[in-house]
Amino acid sequence: MKKKMRVGILFGGKSAEHEVALQSAKNIVAAIDKDKYEVALIGIDKQGQWHLQDSARFLLNPDNPEAIALNVNSSAEALAVVPGTHTTQALSISEKQTMEPVDVIFPVLHGPFGEDGTIQGLLKLMDLPFVGASVLGSAIGMDKDVMKRLLQAAGVPTARFVVFDYSSRSTIDFNSVAGEIGLPCFVKPANLGSSVGIGKVHDEPEFHRAIDDAFRYDVKILIEECIVGREIECSVLGNANPIASVPGKVITNKTKHEFYSYEAKYLDEHGAALKIPADLPDHLVKSVQELSIKAFKVLCCEGMVDCFLTADDRVLINEINTIPGFTRISMYPKLWEASGISYPELIDRLIQLAVERFEREKRLQTSFF
Repeated sequence: MKKKMRVGILFGGKSAEHEVALQSAKNIVAAIDKDKYEVALIGIDKQGQWHLQDSARFLLNPDNPEAIALNVNSSAEALAVVPGTHTTQALSISEKQTMEPVDVIFPVLHGPFGEDGTIQGLLKLMDLPFVGASVLGSAIGMDKDVMKRLLQAAGVPTARFVVFDYSSRSTIDFNSVAGEIGLPCFVKPANLGSSVGIGKVHDEPEFHRAIDDAFRYDVKILIEECIVGREIECSVLGNANPIASVPGKVITNKTKHEFYSYEAKYLDEHGAALKIPADLPDHLVKSVQELSIKAFKVLCCEGMVDCFLTADDRVLINEINTIPGFTRISMYPKLWEASGISYPELIDRLIQLAVERFEREKRLQTSFF
């Protein structure tokens, strides 16, 4: 019998999106092909400590998105990372024993400290293949300012925006921004996802509240024009030759939520409806798919990405999500399912893409001698 590949699912993390990552990990564990893969669960708590988890009880309140939590108890051994060779990559601090090796890591870490290139750099030092974008693509995709500037340089249409860092906070003027960007507009932390810290602004009091809230999460913020149109998402998958899914449409419940907020995405099951595939004419479907793939390549992504777009008569790239959600209502797996790739097959493809990239990079020459 062929030996199963051992997949380390690295999940949780220190960011404000910790609970979303727990939901995603839960669904990946449930969907992964158990006949082909053996799962090792490595949970990262909100303080950044790594724990080897018991797969039978790694979550508390798993069915409650608001109360879900990492189950850290005496059975969840604390781990230390040992860079170098993937045969001794994690060490149990409590027992001083080497963790059984894993063949590939599946990061399920949304936001800073997981989706911004930090964990990807560590995994490279550990000499381990990992799912998703590598260091550069992850860092670019996390920083909305850098991402949008690269898209603009490549001729990819995106919404107008202005950027302020913490040192220039006192210079932010409502009338100046409103004149340049228009109202309503969105205020966002530059380095966060899942709509955390994002505010939709209609007037000056809302503007100042949104500024204060965004700076709670990042030292750099983005103020962006509000595009009126349909909210379209398209998923991309691949390394050198990526493919795009059918597009889907997000229909936010405007009686409950101003926009597709964190609450609408993850906490309120009636916060938004998903139309998959989106009711778009063929020429617009093609435009969405082609622009998604172009953005994927411009931003140096590999493995997976969820391109979120807005569409009226034009197609604009709003942002890119290098580790999209894998919750039961997340668009990324749903779009691929509608495109003919089931949830277990999607996980399988992502793992194989990770191994393919790792083996390709291992063949690169690293010395003159």
